[in-house]
Amino acid sequence: MTTRKAALITGGSRGIGAAIAERLAAHGWDLTISARGLDALNERAEALRVHGGRVEVEVADMTDDAALADLTAAHTAAYGRCDALVINAGMGVMGAVEDFPVRRLDRLYQVNLRAPFLLLQGMLPTLRATAGTDGAAKVIAISSITGVYPEPNLTAYGSTKAALISMCETFNLEESVRGVSATAICPGYVDTDMSEWTKGEGAIPAEEMITGADVATVAHAVTQLGRYAVLPQAVLSRPGTNLHRA
Repeated sequence: MTTRKAALITGGSRGIGAAIAERLAAHGWDLTISARGLDALNERAEALRVHGGRVEVEVADMTDDAALADLTAAHTAAYGRCDALVINAGMGVMGAVEDFPVRRLDRLYQVNLRAPFLLLQGMLPTLRATAGTDGAAKVIAISSITGVYPEPNLTAYGSTKAALISMCETFNLEESVRGVSATAICPGYVDTDMSEWTKGEGAIPAEEMITGADVATVAHAVTQLGRYAVLPQAVLSRPGTNLHRA
């Protein structure tokens, strides 16, 4: 069993997940990174290994229950511990309520809420064991500011992210006494490929968005909190009149 801290990060090949992986690897963590594409995972893993730590890659589709079970089992088998479960993989779809296809809502629910629930269940024994040995283990779920404040045309997406926040808060009521606590990080628009549609003429310039490094700073800070410090939610907003908007 390794004595180095170990984290499992979903959606770890790009965007916010890659930024969090980079930050933890630079601070001496071992990692399991997961995504749907093996080539992108291997490329990211090679970049992360320059920090001297171990990086395992696991291909997993968030809509595949068996793949999620295999993912949590593989991480535990590799490291024997989980100091941080970073639930980052997700999807976003815009659309007004009046004509939003329910099949898209079902897909959003499956990826943004059901998969995190299964990951929590699957990783919980290892998180508990790690907290029992070292005092604390953290769950970090990347939610969205749209789960806190409403945003036009994001009813379906924001609803799943609000549910993810609620999941973290209720999880804390059940598990924080054992040293396992969850934080939902809720950023506004982050400069990643997922927000490309906002960067056109008359929209939001990339340089005025939250960065992946900003989110990674908060995520890493959460991992430094002790057993008796629980941060249920952290909202990252943009300045000025955007303070309560995505």
